[in-house]
Amino acid sequence: MAAITISRQLGSLGSEVAQAVAARLGWRVIWRELINQAAREAGAGEMALATIDDLNLLGLRPRAEVRQAYLDAIARLMDEAASQGKVIILGRAGQVVLRERADTLHVRITAPLALRAERVAARQGISLQAAEAQVQASDRARRRYVQRFYHMDWDDSSLYDLIINTRRMAAEPAAELVCLALRHYGLGSKGEDALD
Repeated sequence: MAAITISRQLGSLGSEVAQAVAARLGWRVIWRELINQAAREAGAGEMALATIDDLNLLGLRPRAEVRQAYLDAIARLMDEAASQGKVIILGRAGQVVLRERADTLHVRITAPLALRAERVAARQGISLQAAEAQVQASDRARRRYVQRFYHMDWDDSSLYDLIINTRRMAAEPAAELVCLALRHYGLGSKGEDALD
């Protein structure tokens, strides 16, 4: 069985790429439900809120033991999902948590800041200035999450098998590249030949 982790920048089309890959392969995407389940298992509803709050608008600061219980639950749930296979794990530092698994493809989706801000502004109907501030805040929060909890650099290219810049590419062609990489690495079965 195989799994894919997708790390993405806000406005990079990463979520759309994940959904397109899932549609091509018939796999499932897990994201916020993983956060919620880990928080339930850790008995830490505030940790789920703090984790979802990428921009730190709520100002929640769960206790260290609550955070650790949550991180342990996230790691176990990700490993279980990857072991079951046919899953795309979106965010939550999957590229770090599952980095030792040979059956997992780690993908990063990026795009230039200005383009990401344009996409966010159009999608949310907000000013370009507000969108750029949101994108920058999201980048800081995601970078901080990986650094704080895993002592890794979110921007470290060695964490990823494939990095796709969507500056000149829509979600569908990017999904095609992910599927091609999955096959190239020998992780897609013949019955999951997404490019036929």
